[in-house]
This record gives sequence, structure tokens and C-alpha cells, in this order.
Amino acid sequence: MRLDSIMIEKIIEKHNNFSGVVFAMEKGKTVFESGFGYANKSELIANTIDTRFGIASGCKLFTSIAICQLVEKGIISFDTYLKDCVDIDFSNFNPNITVHHLLTHSSGIPDYFDEEIMNDFSELWKDRPMYNIRQPKDFLSMFQNRNMEFGPGEKFKYNNAGFIVLGLIVEKNTGMEFTEYVQKNIFEPCGMIHSGYFPLDQLPKGTAYGYIKDKLGNWKTNIYSLPIIGGPDGGAFTTAKNILELWKGIFDYRILSKKVTDKMLKPHIQVNGNFYYGYGMWIIKEGEDIFKYYIMGEDPGVSMMSSIYPKRDINVTVIGNTEFGTWDIAREIQDLIK
Repeated sequence: MRLDSIMIEKIIEKHNNFSGVVFAMEKGKTVFESGFGYANKSELIANTIDTRFGIASGCKLFTSIAICQLVEKGIISFDTYLKDCVDIDFSNFNPNITVHHLLTHSSGIPDYFDEEIMNDFSELWKDRPMYNIRQPKDFLSMFQNRNMEFGPGEKFKYNNAGFIVLGLIVEKNTGMEFTEYVQKNIFEPCGMIHSGYFPLDQLPKGTAYGYIKDKLGNWKTNIYSLPIIGGPDGGAFTTAKNILELWKGIFDYRILSKKVTDKMLKPHIQVNGNFYYGYGMWIIKEGEDIFKYYIMGEDPGVSMMSSIYPKRDINVTVIGNTEFGTWDIAREIQDLIK
């Protein structure tokens, strides 16, 4: 059955608290595109399909692509040890950690935000000024000297700090700031002209504020709940259509060769059941086939999921500037595809 705009509209109507955008394409044709709610609640500026949103951990794919580009150039390999990639003292880390372990959340290093025991990212910044977190190195004091949680490759455990370390590897081996590297080597080649790592206190025109509810049920922006500017583990801003350009750039081999792209898209580690993780993206398998590739993210005032269904040539991207409804809408649209 083909995707149907009326059915998508009905799904969204059930989630009347959703604020964001929904974009769906099938076989190169737009099936649905619309904005809901407000990018700026105070000024009653509506979200549109061209509004820029934060995408939280959806950005981990950018970091993985950057690392894959370094591998393609022969600067590092996926089997290179962390200790040989950076000049940073990780004295308590296992010396056998490789780039592959970091990319697949299987390194065992401690996380600065452990999602298995913490559920409020904003708690990190109550005693640590978020406006001082501007570069990957600014995260180091939060995990650098802590002990390993398990041995490299033993299991999958989602890890934000691992992607901070990957960003440091990019900086060390390119001589560029991480965000500058992504802008020049990923956003620009893919035509992602509306994307960038924007400081929360300097958001450009057409960018949605992220909103969270306080204890009294009132809306407030998320400016004090996130690092002031994003980096290797999340925090860039983009549009639904720019994310489509990213997927095109990947599958058209604009930013990586087919050989390295195939390596990135491989289901490297099993997460649970038919859920796997590649390099920077989640994967669902159906038997031996790939049902979908997807990226997702959630932070205070931010939520997103963008999926590619390769057999059906479908892209569905749902991005919200609150934490309500986004993933549910994406999953209910997926039920139409199965």
C-alpha cells in the first residue's frame, strides 16, 4: 500500500500537542509536508516545512560520516586504537579501544550522560554553566578520568561521550574545529544550505525555539537546558528537507565512496531483537533484509526521527520543538508502511 496523505493527517490529529513538522516522500514524490504549532510561541510564529529545528542525537550521523571520510583518506582506519588517534590522556581507559568501538557504542568508556540511569539532560547544567560548553574538549572533565564500565566490544551501550571522543579525533586529524569540518565536508556537499551549529543565544531567522514545560505546566525555552552550541554528539539545527538531502548524499555516494558507505550502513552490532546499530544510525532488519535505516534524537525541547525505507524508496522525517508526539507519529506512519 502506498503512503496516503489523509491517513498521515489523521495520525497527526490524534497528537494535538505536537509542535513541529512532518515530511514524507515515496519514490521521489512528496506525499505529505506540513508544519504544526509554533516556532516562537510568544510571537505566534508558526512552524513551516522550511523551519530549522534542533535534532539532538540525530547529529551522530554527521560525526560518523566525518570519521568515515578520514578512513577513506587513509588518515585512520576503523581498527585504529584511540590512543593512536589523539594526544589526550585517557589513563583509565582500556588501550584496546578502537574507532569501531566508539562508532558502535561498544567501547565501554564512561558516559558524561548515562541514559540508563539519568533521564533529565538539563540536570547536568545546574552546577555547570552550559554557556561554557562550546567545543568537544569542554566535555572532557565530565568523563576523562573515570573508569571503564566494561571491556571494548563486550556489548552495546548507548554512549554520548564516545561521540565526543570521535569529534576530538576529527579535530586532531584535520586541524579544523569539528563544527567547521561538518559544515564544509558534509553540509555543503549535500546542499544542506539551511543547516548549522547555531548558538542557542544567536538563533538565525527561521529557526524554532525548543520548548519544555516547567513544574507549573508553563512553556519555557530550552536555552538553559543544553550546551550553548552543539557538537559531535548532537545539537545541530536543520530542516526536514535538508535531512532528505543528507540521505541523498549518502545513497548517491556524494560524500563517501560506495565501499565506505556500505561499511557505514552495515548492521555492526545487535541492540535488541531485529534492532541493530551501524555507524551513527539505527537499523531494523526483516530477516536478512534491511527494513529501515533511521536517526533519532531527543533533548529537552527537541525530538526527531528520520527514516529511510530502502525497499519502498520512502523517507519519513518528523521533527518537533517539544518532546511530545514526535516518535509516536513516526512509528504510526511506519505502521502504514509495513
